[in-house]
Amino acid sequence: MDLVGIFFGQDWGQTIALGLTLHAWITAGLLVVIIAGLISGRFGADLILLGGVAGLLFFGVISPAEALHGFANPAVATVAVLYIVAAGLRETGAMTTITGVILRRPKTIVGAQARLSIPVAVASALVNNTPIVAMFLPVLTTWAKRNNLSASRLFMPLSYAAILGGMCTLIGTSTNLVVAGLVQDHLADATSEFAIQPMGMFTLTKVGLPAAIVGVLYMLLFGRKLLRNRDTRIPINQDPRQYMTAMRIDPGSAILGKTIEAAGLRHLPGLYLARIEREGDTIFAVPPDQKLLAGDVLVFVGVIDSVVDLQRMKGMTPVSEGEPVDAESLPTAGPAATSLPPRYANKLIEAVVSGASPLLGRSIREAGFRARYGAVVIGVHRNGQRIGGRLGDIRLRQGDTLLLEAPTDFAEAHKNSNDFHLVSELPGAAAPRHHLAPISIGILVAMVIAITLMPTQSMTFALIAALFMILTRCCTGPQARSSIDWQVLLVIGSSFGLGLAMESTGLAAIIAGGVVNWAAPFGLWALLAVIYAITAVFTSVITNNAAAVLLFPIVLEAARSGNHPLTPFVVVLAIAASAGFSTPLGYQTNLMVMGPGGYKPHDFLRFGGPLTILVGLVTVALAPLMY
Repeated sequence: MDLVGIFFGQDWGQTIALGLTLHAWITAGLLVVIIAGLISGRFGADLILLGGVAGLLFFGVISPAEALHGFANPAVATVAVLYIVAAGLRETGAMTTITGVILRRPKTIVGAQARLSIPVAVASALVNNTPIVAMFLPVLTTWAKRNNLSASRLFMPLSYAAILGGMCTLIGTSTNLVVAGLVQDHLADATSEFAIQPMGMFTLTKVGLPAAIVGVLYMLLFGRKLLRNRDTRIPINQDPRQYMTAMRIDPGSAILGKTIEAAGLRHLPGLYLARIEREGDTIFAVPPDQKLLAGDVLVFVGVIDSVVDLQRMKGMTPVSEGEPVDAESLPTAGPAATSLPPRYANKLIEAVVSGASPLLGRSIREAGFRARYGAVVIGVHRNGQRIGGRLGDIRLRQGDTLLLEAPTDFAEAHKNSNDFHLVSELPGAAAPRHHLAPISIGILVAMVIAITLMPTQSMTFALIAALFMILTRCCTGPQARSSIDWQVLLVIGSSFGLGLAMESTGLAAIIAGGVVNWAAPFGLWALLAVIYAITAVFTSVITNNAAAVLLFPIVLEAARSGNHPLTPFVVVLAIAASAGFSTPLGYQTNLMVMGPGGYKPHDFLRFGGPLTILVGLVTVALAPLMY
């Protein structure tokens, strides 16, 4: 018995008013509160939805097992392990390489949206859309920053393009597979007037492809106007911390022989190429057509985030005290260490020189960082002052901020040292595991092929891929654990409890049945339009798969009672169940991009609402004609 039933009796939930039980009214009330909370933006979406599930539990609307049902759903587990797959791609630099080939260097936000949306939509038609979004998430912010673009104007198009592409084929999204399974279970006699034909790989394509094309065009035409800039980070050129750092071109680097312009080193956001040091000569005011040679030392001045990105670029090695940081020169820890773990095993550290430090007045070379601290200095910031000369010749002053490359235990060992005012560890490794990039790409390709061939086993293949990422050291265990976005998982898992409540109390069926019955006398197109609308609304507040399952028998009955062919109804139901553009709850990829994009719930309504209507118009207009 639920807690409220203790006070009001065992039959309290059976009260009926206007066809709804008291449990249904409570569910409707909690749904209104949840939506209002999401719109207000005062609390995190995970806390609001968990609070809603707690309310359903308190009033006895759902059981504890039903409340936890969503967290046992394969979709939630799949999203979790895909974060680990993405971590392996990120830590090896593979995803940067892949997206660099696909996205390149757009000059406008519309160009960036086109380079992102079109490949994502095509890929999502062949692979489940959730992995596509998970793959792009880790690199999209960095790509936007390097091209001086607002990331908040890219994450929502990423999600929407994946959803639109998923509408085109049977394996594009799990919703299509759910509907295909329902069709298989309700196959009528082949001679029947109302027979349902089994859904094939491209059954949806005749309507889904035109809808996807129209949807992508809408995003490109109206994205600039309707998508608000939610980028809350400090503009990169206004960051007060300007570091000087030096990078040496490696032999065999991919940028050898290229000009500064062609190598993409001329307009790096937040970075200024101050000079090139070459065999005793110094080239100032570097022209864009200057070609790069092996051994060239490029001296940059820039903000910390851009300097960190520079350290992780393939083909260049940071220079400290006149020598490159390499495996023979940097100890693992402490003065006695003589061998170096690879750069990807080290961390980047910011350390502020104190007034009591023995480093004061000494040059970086004289200070002997390698022997004293087991670290090397790869950048220096001095209160906004421009620092001249070579990095190793800079004489340290109180308050200088040093960017160090050091073993993982450096911050813990020196956080209370009198030598530094502050020691802060930056997230991520000092450099990607570039040598493992082919392995991580191979794991990704194998996972994609396996999911394409057997889409119902997507969780299994994603889990295997995640395990191989760890076993092959593409990412470490701690990196895998920290890569998972638990807030997203809590939101997705909690949303299932709300959907179960709407279904079990009859609230969803009564609303849907009443609306469909009202529209039936107005003809086929009107009935299809209402089915699309009610399905899109339901998929915005409960899961898309739950909406499809819940409305499928209602759709069948509506078609039979009106003597209409069944296939157009099934197609409209499948596409509408995926058309969750208007709310963050409408699709799990929306939940995945909500945090990184800094979006508010009404941002989805503003940009996704018209898209939902537009896709509906195309779908409803074409379905009776195509089938």
